[in-house]
Amino acid sequence: MMLLSGKMGREEEEEEEEDERCMMTCLFSTFDPTDDHTRVRLQPLDGDPHSDYINANYIDGYHRPRHYIATQGPMQETVRDFWRMIWQENSGSIVMVTNLVEVGRVKCVRYWPDETEVYGDIKVTLIETEPLAEYVIRTFTVQKKSHHEIREIRQFHFTSWPDHGVPCYATGLLGFVRQVKFLNPPDAGPIVVHCSAGAGRTGCFIAVDIMLDMAENEGVVDIFNCIRELRSQRVNMVQTEEQYVFVHDAILEACLCGNTAIPVCEFRAIYYNISRIDPQTNSSQIKDEFQTLNIVTPRVRPEDCSVGLLPRNHDKNRSMDVLSADRCLPFLISVDGESSNYINAALMDSHKQPAAFIVTQHPLPNTVADFWRLVFDYNCSSIVMLNEMDAAQLCMQYWPEKSSCCYGPIQVEFISADIDEDIINRIFRICNMARV
Repeated sequence: MMLLSGKMGREEEEEEEEDERCMMTCLFSTFDPTDDHTRVRLQPLDGDPHSDYINANYIDGYHRPRHYIATQGPMQETVRDFWRMIWQENSGSIVMVTNLVEVGRVKCVRYWPDETEVYGDIKVTLIETEPLAEYVIRTFTVQKKSHHEIREIRQFHFTSWPDHGVPCYATGLLGFVRQVKFLNPPDAGPIVVHCSAGAGRTGCFIAVDIMLDMAENEGVVDIFNCIRELRSQRVNMVQTEEQYVFVHDAILEACLCGNTAIPVCEFRAIYYNISRIDPQTNSSQIKDEFQTLNIVTPRVRPEDCSVGLLPRNHDKNRSMDVLSADRCLPFLISVDGESSNYINAALMDSHKQPAAFIVTQHPLPNTVADFWRLVFDYNCSSIVMLNEMDAAQLCMQYWPEKSSCCYGPIQVEFISADIDEDIINRIFRICNMARV
């Protein structure tokens, strides 16, 4: 009994030491993947039998065992382990659903290089960066020391998840999920997915991906049991009620709208087909799509546009039915006496650039100065005017025809005009006189 007791004591000490080592590589102790049946085990380093640990779990996809690896965002101490796992598992895609810093807190270290970096015995070289409005695609080559094989891997970095809560709309994430699905090599290993703890947002991405596959193949979805199964493989997947509802919103949008992306080479033929009138319904697919668009577009609630509804801003709106959500407002920076920093305008993304456009109403007589403050503050180089001037609608000329004029603190100087059949191209020079 004494000998047996002593042996158990040594085993317990070894287990405690290994637990301490594991805890050093865990960002959140509550997410320590203790389920051995799904835990990713690294090939131990020479001379260190306990170096097989990484906070990561295999996650089954739709009829695809171990299709994903859910893991925490790399920390400074675990970057080498992360790249060891990428190489070992022959992964072709990394999905990152967090920013490096959110609300002043480090969520994940920058584990990739600007050019070339060696992490342990893995050489990683950045070969291409493609920034888009809501995510970035980075392409790397990876090579293990003493190996001739060079592999290519893509990192899909979703940059639009807000610091708190979930995205307002699921459209961006759905496009992101489909892009990962399209570009992930069919013969690659598991898709590595991480946020910060590797649970909440990571679970959302994986659940949406699985449900899209299920909807396409079976015509049904089962979000509850999908997430229940995810949680049996890694704790706290889809962590909050808000995230759970968001997954439902995403799948609802996907089921209602389908995948509307059209290859450029097929656009002409497809446009012709969807524009044709069906004699039985007296409708067309493009008309049905527009009706669906109206159904799925959320209505802006009064609490969403509280700034535009403030009494002091009422006279700055052409219509109280056309207001911008607070989260989209471009607040004015240049000071103009007692005038507020509000303008009826909204920041809009392009395909590749966030906040690439500012959409606004034609200036009212009392908002012309605000309009030019907007142009100056946001360094706008082009103004596109799509309406005719109409005095009855208070759509008056808001620029000088000759010489210069001051609108509030902004001096606008007319330079030239080029008149074509359909377009008048005017050039102005603007200056904030309060800063001269």
